[in-house]
Amino acid sequence: MKPRLVAIGGPLKGSVFALEQNSLAMGRQPSNQICVDDSSASLTHCRIAVDGERYSIHDLDSLTGTFVNSVPVKDRLLAHGDRIALGSSVFLFLAEAGEETKSSPVELNEDAGLSASGTELRGEDVLYLHPEGLAALPPTERLARDLATLLKISVAIGSIRSVESLQWQLLGMLFDVVPAERGAILLVGRELEEFTSAASWDRALGPQHPVHVSRQLAERVLREGVAVLTNDGLKSEKLQGTSTADKSAHSLVCVPLVALEKVLGLIYLDTRNPATRFTRNHLQLVAAIAGIAAMAVENARQVERLGTENRRLRAEVSLQHDMVGESPRMGEVYQLIARVAPSQSTILICGESGTGKELVARAIHQNSPRADQPFVAINCAAITETLLESELFGHERGAFTGAVMQKKGQLEVAEGGTVFLDEIAELSPMLQAKLLRVLQERECLHVGGTRPVRLDIRVIAATNQDLPVAVREGRFRQDLYYRLNVVCLTVPPLRERREDIPLLARYFAAKYGERCKRHVQGISPEAIASLARYEWPGNVRELENAIERAVVLGSSEFILPEDLPELFLETDSAAGDSATGYHEAVRKLKKQLILNAVEQARGNFTEAAKLLGVHPNYLHRLVRNLDLRVALKKAGKE
Repeated sequence: MKPRLVAIGGPLKGSVFALEQNSLAMGRQPSNQICVDDSSASLTHCRIAVDGERYSIHDLDSLTGTFVNSVPVKDRLLAHGDRIALGSSVFLFLAEAGEETKSSPVELNEDAGLSASGTELRGEDVLYLHPEGLAALPPTERLARDLATLLKISVAIGSIRSVESLQWQLLGMLFDVVPAERGAILLVGRELEEFTSAASWDRALGPQHPVHVSRQLAERVLREGVAVLTNDGLKSEKLQGTSTADKSAHSLVCVPLVALEKVLGLIYLDTRNPATRFTRNHLQLVAAIAGIAAMAVENARQVERLGTENRRLRAEVSLQHDMVGESPRMGEVYQLIARVAPSQSTILICGESGTGKELVARAIHQNSPRADQPFVAINCAAITETLLESELFGHERGAFTGAVMQKKGQLEVAEGGTVFLDEIAELSPMLQAKLLRVLQERECLHVGGTRPVRLDIRVIAATNQDLPVAVREGRFRQDLYYRLNVVCLTVPPLRERREDIPLLARYFAAKYGERCKRHVQGISPEAIASLARYEWPGNVRELENAIERAVVLGSSEFILPEDLPELFLETDSAAGDSATGYHEAVRKLKKQLILNAVEQARGNFTEAAKLLGVHPNYLHRLVRNLDLRVALKKAGKE
């Protein structure tokens, strides 16, 4: 098998690159043979040269350096099993045949426990992390070497911004200073028993072979925050007297990763060689490295969280749409649009009438790969059933009376683009069956035709009805519902995002002010309060109509409460809302007139409506808007 690079950490993790060329460049620039999408990598970071059977790596004056087995290099011959790190990416160089799988997770042994003899070290006893303790120690060659090692490691890991790559780099550095045969780093989540990330390395067998760690030991180190050293191995009744016992760890070190009094995980090192014994100096050094590495891990986690949030915000900012709203509910809608737009999946948009379902559909189309192709909107409730079939699928000449020529259907007109089917629940059963065939086979038949027409379209449907209820009642095909409901997006009604009402009102005021050639500076606080109190059964469309009316009929530079439809002024003012004395007096007068009429009619709403000279339905609406139900119930009239 030819030599190859296996990505074991970073954005290319899991990828395999064959070294078949004489030279292979690696870096952030797309023209490189291996393009690493990593801001910590240089444009052209390093190059691997092939000379016969010799493979060498050359750093190309990169900003963050190229590391082989955690050692910064300028030029270096590669050997089988070498780890190459650039930025946050880690590659494994394999020159011999073998597995190319990713690192296996650490395996936790349930039955192995710590022997009675061992050395423990708590955080306050780690010498290298307490300068006052170091000052009292006599200068020795070992002390100078350990401090130099800690300085080198702190500088090397300080620039790594990937948690996964940091684990691999750290394992390599630990192997350079501790005579361990195997090592593992385990990171935990919110619960100490839940491991969210693990990196393991066996010096003899490579990264694809798991390292065994005692669960009892790991839980104790994490729970108590204590570092443990033992040269008597682990005790296990199941392993005693077996061949596996000879292969178990003879000497081991396990230390916690603690940053800001928070346990992040642990470092585990062991060896089976009886001639190798870890010392208290090894324990002190590994504990000090863990103290430095823990902050690096926490920083890398924060960078990854910020990167994820940054990408999410960038997606929202770059999202093209014509919707107005900054509420959390609309933020969820924008996020979902950004996620589903690049796909080809069928979308079902649900929501009350007037919420802006078509705007959502257009936003999905505008941000999809089909943005340059047609967007065709069809209202299934606005066209009669006989015409809708021809409108959707087209017809052949002579298919029916008046069909004097062949006509393409709207599905064909939208070829390569998006079809938006509004009020999908209004389709007749026959058209539901034909639309199901379109979704399944991506083809349709003209009315009166016999030759299928292939279609390349994306379908977005919308409804203001409860389709599951329509399915149960037999008004909508269940199989069509499942075909449409691949991704369901619900547009919230205006009453569930009231914080957007002032923003929408000002937007419509500016829009219709310009259209009517009338200068509108804004909306008065009293008018905003009236808009905020209303329940908006017609949602954004009703708000738009109300603001347009106010712009047309208003006479001042600001939209005032009296410019709004009378319906909005009938709603009681909430506590703390400012309302003019005039409008408050009008509301009180209406309440009293209604109460008197209902009392005079002895609770008969039809008679009360006659007395007031209004329609009974309007009287019921007044009772609801003026919040008179409680008063009428107390009076025993309702």
